[in-house]
Amino acid sequence: MEPFRQFIVKVNSRCNLACRYCYMYFAADEGWRRQPVTASAATLGATARRIGEHATAHRLPALSLVLHGGEPLLTDPAVLGAFVDDVRAAVPDGCAVHPAVQTNGVLLTEDRLAVLAAHGITVGLSLDGGLARHNALRVDHAGRPSWPGVLRAARLLARPAHRASWAGVLSVIDLATDPLEAYRSLLALDPPAIDFLLPHGNWTRPPPGLPAPADAPAPYADWLIAVFDDWWNADRRRVRIRLFQECVALLLGLPAATEALGLQPFTAVVVETDGSVEQVDSLKSAYEGAAATGLDVHRHPFDAALDHPGVAARQAGRAALADTCLACPLLTVCGGGHYAHRFRAENGFRNPSVYCADLTRLIRHIAAALRRVAAP
Repeated sequence: MEPFRQFIVKVNSRCNLACRYCYMYFAADEGWRRQPVTASAATLGATARRIGEHATAHRLPALSLVLHGGEPLLTDPAVLGAFVDDVRAAVPDGCAVHPAVQTNGVLLTEDRLAVLAAHGITVGLSLDGGLARHNALRVDHAGRPSWPGVLRAARLLARPAHRASWAGVLSVIDLATDPLEAYRSLLALDPPAIDFLLPHGNWTRPPPGLPAPADAPAPYADWLIAVFDDWWNADRRRVRIRLFQECVALLLGLPAATEALGLQPFTAVVVETDGSVEQVDSLKSAYEGAAATGLDVHRHPFDAALDHPGVAARQAGRAALADTCLACPLLTVCGGGHYAHRFRAENGFRNPSVYCADLTRLIRHIAAALRRVAAP
């Protein structure tokens, strides 16, 4: 088994927004209701020690530490910084800790950003486009738009003084938006990177706008292809787009680490606010308890989670795939797609992705673009 290299720590289990598509609060699993609102000092301390223990046992040269929620900035940034310092003190010499906070941006201020930067914590911003109407589903609990606050955060991070703190943008695809308008509006905010995400869904709970059967037109591929062509044919690459870059790398036979593509073992683990060790949150879109392991940092090392059947399946590569996937010529690039998107209530996760048609069309389109570049 591959050791964990990304530790997603829930510092807060609640959110100041109520985004209508959120897989945490509007999906099949309502376990968040039973979690403490914030992680206690004891839980954060135990988590730091367990991360150090894991890094030492597996001689990790580096690890990613993602401060998550809910909304992590509901927790005092000084607490976040102290936790990061504790993790750095717990890992062995030579192990680099790369901390980041993933935020909706509404609570980000100059003062908060200064505290995060002082501890080397970068900031990932979640938004669905660079215009107010693109973020219509991102509202607070009273239904008020989050856009003014998110725009302030993006402009703050884009300033030269704070540029080094901006990790990039996570953007969930909305088929109701024009893809080029959404992409170019994000470019106008000048992020260093964009990660376009497929909405979480599966065969039992299909994503919005996905036609049935699965071999029908692929609307998400069409959306992404429009963006890819604009990005690929530009005079210069103004932004890194992770999905496209990793698809290109996989097509060229290079290693790429992404949850959405490829056969590399998945090496992320989650710690909830009560110290529970879980698999990644996206599994909560499948069914109640899908992410649970029964372990916690107060009593168990992270190595115990490596033996969990769900974690083993996530790391099994080809062995976890459906026969349809194993026979597919795109196997090494697609990798079966995102694990959570394979779920069907009747038979679990051994299915092609619900986005199979979309992934097939997108990968073939990018492959054709590569062949044109290589052609004499």
